[in-house]
Amino acid sequence: MQLIVGRIGKPHGIRGEVTVEVRTDEPETRFAPGMVLVTVPGANAANAAAAQPAPDGPGVPFRVPDELTVESARWHQGRLLVAFGGVLDRDVAEALRGTLLAVDSADVDPPEDPEEFNDHQLVGLAVVTPTGERLGEVARIDHAPASDLLVLRRPEGRTALIPFVKEIVPEVDLAGGRVVVDPPSGLLDL
Repeated sequence: MQLIVGRIGKPHGIRGEVTVEVRTDEPETRFAPGMVLVTVPGANAANAAAAQPAPDGPGVPFRVPDELTVESARWHQGRLLVAFGGVLDRDVAEALRGTLLAVDSADVDPPEDPEEFNDHQLVGLAVVTPTGERLGEVARIDHAPASDLLVLRRPEGRTALIPFVKEIVPEVDLAGGRVVVDPPSGLLDL
């Protein structure tokens, strides 16, 4: 499973550096020099590439590479600036705009704290009550300011938001493929 760790934004300067919208808790690890990131071209990248002259020469369509290797990364005014190998000028950097950057979930170490989980570990797990009644499955995790929320996909197709707090989610059983939820009355009806 590919985990998105960032999205390439606008170019910075004329030497190929780009801004990166960080989507990971560990930017220093994910964007360390030498890291190889898988690319997932976004709609913006295709539009930008079509509007730009082909960096490989006239008549050669630009293609976002399958992988990018981090050469350097630095913070500037609260934004991460990254230089990738082979991205040597502003035109190529502009053509990459909107490209998503990913890592393989197999390359991500599990958290050391047994009460902490990576999002990809929870997605797809069955959600059950303490008595074993199936409520649905975890569709995704939303990171809200007050607490993380499990987005529950109900059997009838609706979704419900469940605060990911110990009082409501007393157990996460990764080996058993389930999350035990003890929802207060009415929570799943919202």
